Amino acid sequence: MGLTEEEKARLNDSKHKIQSVANSLAHVDPRKVPDLAEIEECLENADESLRDALRSESGSDQPKADKKGY
Repeated sequence: MGLTEEEKARLNDSKHKIQSVANSLAHVDPRKVPDLAEIEECLENADESLRDALRSESGSDQPKADKKGY
């Protein structure tokens, strides 16, 4: 079962919020925030996961190709 339009909107909104946080942290001195690199990596992973979920959802309406790619 696919995502509803509301769920898609929520995922997209969350993706934008994560990107905003990542952009804000880019202007913070990493020496002043413990584990900043790990926080940024976590945000990147979350962003990619949300993108993947939205991408796979947008392709779910299209017919699947067989294993040979035909």
